[in-house]
Amino acid sequence: MTMLATIGAGVFSDLSVHNFTTVITADSAYDTAAEFDPLFATETETAAVGTFTRIKNVRSFPSIGVPSKIVNVPSFGSKITKQIQGQADAPTLEVTINFVPSDWAPSTLIGAMIGDGKLHAFRFTLLNAEPTLATTAKYASSAAGVGSVPNAMWYWVGTIEALLVNPQLTDANTAVVTLAAQTKFFGPFSF
Repeated sequence: MTMLATIGAGVFSDLSVHNFTTVITADSAYDTAAEFDPLFATETETAAVGTFTRIKNVRSFPSIGVPSKIVNVPSFGSKITKQIQGQADAPTLEVTINFVPSDWAPSTLIGAMIGDGKLHAFRFTLLNAEPTLATTAKYASSAAGVGSVPNAMWYWVGTIEALLVNPQLTDANTAVVTLAAQTKFFGPFSF
C-alpha cells in the first residue's frame, strides 16, 4: 500500500517491540527500513527471541518523531531567554495502556522485557484502518500485513524501563509503560 494521504483518526495505530536474538548496541547498523522490516515479520506472545509482539490496549500514544534541537538559554540582564540550536536528546516515551495483567506476565515476551536493560527494536505504525490479513501476521511489516492499508511507520532502538499500574475506580485500570529511546527515530516509512 502507500503512505497515508488523507486526514483521519489513527484508531488502529500499533506499537510493537522486537526481541533481538543477540545483544546489540545502540550504534548498531539498524537505521533503514530494509534493516528493520525483517525484524517485524513473525509475531508471538511468548518469550521467543527473534520475534515481535504488539503492545496491546493502548489508550494514548506519546509524540513520536524528530525531537527539537532548540535550547532555551538565559541571558544575564534580559527579561527573556534566547533560543539556540543545541543537541537533541533521545526522548523517554510514556504510553498509557488499559492494563490487562496476563498481557504483562513475566512469561510473556513483553513482560520479560521490562527493566531487562537490553536494547529492543520498536515500531510505531500509524494506521487509519485495520490491516486486512486474518492471521497473526496481520501487523507484520509486509505487503500482506500492515501494507494492506495506507500506513506510516517509525522505527527506533530502545528499552522498556518501567510499567506503573494506576488502579481506577471507574472505567478501566490503566498503566504507564515507559520506553527509553537510545537512537533517533527512523521514518516515516511505508510498506
